[in-house]
Amino acid sequence: MEKIPMTAGGHAALEVELKQLKSVERPAIIRAIAEAREHGDLSENAEYHSAKEKQSFIEGRIKELEGILSLAEVIDPAKLSGTIKFGATVTLVDEDTDEEKTYQIVGEHEASIEKGLLNIKSPIARALIGKEEGDSVEVRTPGGDRAYEVLKVAFI
Repeated sequence: MEKIPMTAGGHAALEVELKQLKSVERPAIIRAIAEAREHGDLSENAEYHSAKEKQSFIEGRIKELEGILSLAEVIDPAKLSGTIKFGATVTLVDEDTDEEKTYQIVGEHEASIEKGLLNIKSPIARALIGKEEGDSVEVRTPGGDRAYEVLKVAFI
């Protein structure tokens, strides 16, 4: 199977989520199921069915996280340099609006546009790969074509 690139921070966040699911969420849902069973007839017991559904979701997420973490390849951006690649922190300016944005290019499981963490498979990240400071980049996004200039590339 193919390795999944991620930063140390992304890896740690997934490990924290997995630990939370296993040590807090799973035992809580097991207690909720046992409590719902005590209420009698399971065929008409909404609490029981809701708890079983939540248990299914939790178990699925645990399996998903374990799979991701087993294939994770943690990459330290501070050890990288050169053109834009995974782990790079890139400052862009929109050539139409002069709006500056800073993103770090990360793996798909840790991406969060609100936090400035850009999925390596996103249109903007794919367009940036291999570029360097001063380059212009044309990006076709769902919101239309955009043009950016790369102001700064850092590996931190």
